[in-house]
Amino acid sequence: MSQQNTHGQVQHAQPSVGSIAAHRPHTIAATISDLAPDIDADLDAYDEDAQVGHDGVELPQGRFLDRERSWLAFNERVLELAEDPQTPLLERANFLAIFASNLDEFFMVRVAGLKRRIATGVATRSASGLQPREVLELIWNRSRELMARHAACYQDDVSPGLAEEGIQLVRWHELTEKEQSRLFTLFRQQIFPVLTPLAVDPAHPFPYISGLSLNLAVVVRNPVSGHQHFARVKVPPLLSRFLEASPQRYVPIEDVIAAPAHLQELFPGMEIQEHHMFRLTRNEDLEVEEDDAENLLQALEKELMRRRFGPPVRLEVEETIAPNVLSLLVRELKISEAEVYPLPGPLDLTGLFSIAKLDRPELKYPKFVAGTHRDLAEVESASAPDIFAALRERDVLLHHPYDSFSTSVQAFLEQAAADPDVLAIKQTLYRTSGDSPIVDALIDAAESGKQVLVLVEIKARFDEQANIKWARKLEEAGCHVVYGIVGLKTHCKLSLVVRQEGEALVRYSHVGTGNYHPKTARLYEDLGLLTSNAEVGADLSDLFNRLSGYSRRETFRRLLVAPKSLRDGLVSRINKEIQHHRAGRPAYVRIKVNSMVDEAIVDSLYRASQAGVEVDVWVRGICAVRPGVAGLSENIRVRSVLGRFLEHSRVFAFGNGGEPEVWIGSADMMHRNLDRRIEALVRVQDPAHRSALSRLLETGMSDTTASWHLGADGNWTRHSVDPEGQPLRNVQEMLIDARRRRRGTATP
Repeated sequence: MSQQNTHGQVQHAQPSVGSIAAHRPHTIAATISDLAPDIDADLDAYDEDAQVGHDGVELPQGRFLDRERSWLAFNERVLELAEDPQTPLLERANFLAIFASNLDEFFMVRVAGLKRRIATGVATRSASGLQPREVLELIWNRSRELMARHAACYQDDVSPGLAEEGIQLVRWHELTEKEQSRLFTLFRQQIFPVLTPLAVDPAHPFPYISGLSLNLAVVVRNPVSGHQHFARVKVPPLLSRFLEASPQRYVPIEDVIAAPAHLQELFPGMEIQEHHMFRLTRNEDLEVEEDDAENLLQALEKELMRRRFGPPVRLEVEETIAPNVLSLLVRELKISEAEVYPLPGPLDLTGLFSIAKLDRPELKYPKFVAGTHRDLAEVESASAPDIFAALRERDVLLHHPYDSFSTSVQAFLEQAAADPDVLAIKQTLYRTSGDSPIVDALIDAAESGKQVLVLVEIKARFDEQANIKWARKLEEAGCHVVYGIVGLKTHCKLSLVVRQEGEALVRYSHVGTGNYHPKTARLYEDLGLLTSNAEVGADLSDLFNRLSGYSRRETFRRLLVAPKSLRDGLVSRINKEIQHHRAGRPAYVRIKVNSMVDEAIVDSLYRASQAGVEVDVWVRGICAVRPGVAGLSENIRVRSVLGRFLEHSRVFAFGNGGEPEVWIGSADMMHRNLDRRIEALVRVQDPAHRSALSRLLETGMSDTTASWHLGADGNWTRHSVDPEGQPLRNVQEMLIDARRRRRGTATP
């Protein structure tokens, strides 16, 4: 892919299937649906004018980049991976699907939320200085440009490239007579019976169009009366998006439905005059007033039923649509022309997820299978390692997906469930898979008589229905299931095992940066600390008591916990680096997060930069920091890394006068994380672990590592080759190769 500036900005999704996808359980398999971070609105006010910088100098207005523009820039980086000819071909198709899925979620949540706030009069000027209407118009214009690039990448590059490799994505008119005949049989037997054509006339009002569904707008003529009629046919969402017409030749299902003979089957006796595809995006954000809900579970279930009737926020249509049909859709759907996106077909390229899964390994990233962490099993064998024995010897710092989740975190909980000496297990679950071995282990533990407490966050965006299901299953098995604290999402990633060892009770803990989700653990880059440290165990006990009962503890030994101590704890450590720098002691701030938006944190970084402290920010998605501004942020660098795995870990490192301090945990630097969620960071004490994390941060920020660099103007520039045109180091491939070398399977 050519190097170019990323004009406009804005966040999300995540790469490969391990990259960047949004939560779309209604159309995408579970593995995909968990690939995207939440993008809730951050509505808290921040008094920008009251902030002062180094030596009491007032920080300038306009110092924050716009978060919506930054989100779009993030998704543009995903698109650049799809456009890059160096990306394996099926991975390019996957990135196209991720881009589309990300944008769906962005419109369903961010755009819908912005429109709702404008309509109710509560929208205010953003921290970047833009008025709400200006932000909305920026989104419309920038997303239109990106969607056009996205469609062109598919039409002109990826689809022809796949065809050269024998994977043909064709339209109906390109099929042979034999293929059309075969699909006609399929249509009659498996598709026609589930289709429901809906007429629009005085006796039939315009039908409800569900969000993200593909639809045919069909114009028919009654040959007897001569009258024209409009009808809508919904493409069944549970059927395959691409149908195999013959080996390695695929056609969109809507083309099969819209074939002339097939439409005639749907409208017998009528003349089919024209048909056009369209797709509507609706507001699918949840609004549950917890203070008014006696039972949060029931309230959420009721809100999930209402979600599908949210107001429209985007209408995608094929660019060949007839003006009169488009006018009808705009009028009946009550959507503005600015929200209409004409595109070349096929619409909804999230369907490319199924193509990307085809068994063509030569067109994908080389397969990588994680091994057991060396501290858990020096030599891998058929027998499972004794996790507790290993943790009595040392803390274990896990780095997924390079270290196996199944032989570490999953094994930790499975061993705890089976161990007769384990008395209790306490666990947070934010997202997990539909066939979760974690849930199974907790159920086994409860059924064997252990005390099991599970904090299920049933408000995890787009996973609410699945989490309700597992909450009920856990309750039925005898687990104590709680839903956290009213008004706060529980986002921290914690496990606590209490084990009887002789006369003593020993607590074993896991604190992570990612969800307890075995499938996404193979796709997300995350960190986790397994430890038998007594202070961490005591902290987790106190925190679980706060989550399940009425404890008001707000200070901990080895944890920083939102919403009370996390922001202040980080700001105080950033400020301390200023003091170390003034005293001539080693001082730096290095942060790796998914999002960097919180103005108080950003301002503390500006103040550190003004004082001369070197600040590095490695961010995957949205970033409000404006780096490289003279007198404000010339000591701040911002980088972004996207690739086959979704960079998901959060790390905070400080020079601390020569005694480095490193924290890992669940929190991103956003209002919602720091003010409206239970988040936890744990301090990493082992010097070897601190060094390893510091090396990771240094590698990600190095000019010899492939990444995107953020400029003071808010534009991102991709740096993938050196001045001689040679590829820069890929941090993910470096880590893969390091693990392979340990097992003697490194690439030559």
